[in-house]
Amino acid sequence: MTTQLSRLAKAKLLNPLAPVADLLLRLYLAKIFFMSGLTKVADWGNTVMLFTDEYHVPLLSPQLAAIGGTLGELALPVLLVLGLFTRLSAMGLFVLNLVAVVSYYHVLEDIPAALQDHLEWGLLLLVLIAIPLQRWALERLWFRQSQTD
Repeated sequence: MTTQLSRLAKAKLLNPLAPVADLLLRLYLAKIFFMSGLTKVADWGNTVMLFTDEYHVPLLSPQLAAIGGTLGELALPVLLVLGLFTRLSAMGLFVLNLVAVVSYYHVLEDIPAALQDHLEWGLLLLVLIAIPLQRWALERLWFRQSQTD
């Protein structure tokens, strides 16, 4: 009985860390993807060239893949940071990351650290998708407000 009480006491002490960890995770991932989007916008000609010559995105033209990827990398991180459609935003970034790995694997396989980064980002995004937390997020306030109306 005392071990169960001890576990409950520890959980009560540690549970408040969950929203902090969630927010830090969202900020970390948002920065990575948003900076990548900014890099693409900064040199659009190079971005289209890379999508034409290097990235082999299946089922999309290079121009459409460049536009979609860039828009996703700029919009979804903002939603993630604000906590709007958090799980959906994380899912979108997960798909972007997966497409990047599949499309660019011929290069990533020779750069183990870069491939490892993509794998870690994918796992962290899965955490945001799969684990429901009491997040510090606008959607939580919005949902709570709509419940009272």
